[in-house]
Amino acid sequence: MIYDDFETFAAAVPNFTPIAGLDFGDKTVGVAISDRMGTVATPLETIRRKKFTLDAARLFEIVKDREVGALLLGLPRNMDGTEGPRCQKTRAFARNLAKLTELPIGFWDERLSTVAAERALLEADTSRKRRAEVIDHVAASYILQGALDRMRHIKAGLS
Repeated sequence: MIYDDFETFAAAVPNFTPIAGLDFGDKTVGVAISDRMGTVATPLETIRRKKFTLDAARLFEIVKDREVGALLLGLPRNMDGTEGPRCQKTRAFARNLAKLTELPIGFWDERLSTVAAERALLEADTSRKRRAEVIDHVAASYILQGALDRMRHIKAGLS
């Protein structure tokens, strides 16, 4: 089921199961995974997109292997908060995934996540070639970490 409201999504995530964070792009899907406690997001891999059935098959291999309990997609809103064509593509991908799984699917505003990931990789003196290989799943971990931090605040009763 797809949840547009983040608080409702957070409530639907089963306790003590990892969440997969996804950075969906035209050519790749960056994947990050949380720990079972929902505190730390770790970059996992970048799926090179071919066609939806193959992309989904790889994603669901990860879901099964890692015992993932929910999927979180970065929603690439415009800087003014509006949704453009990239958001529409991300939502379509989520709708297609929802046809194949009962896992809760949610969205997280991903504005500037790739910029933050790129900055972190530059600070770590990562080569240009290596940055190109890992940027998408590092961006997915930024997206997922932001959502995990928000979920902790929700569970603690903070705003």
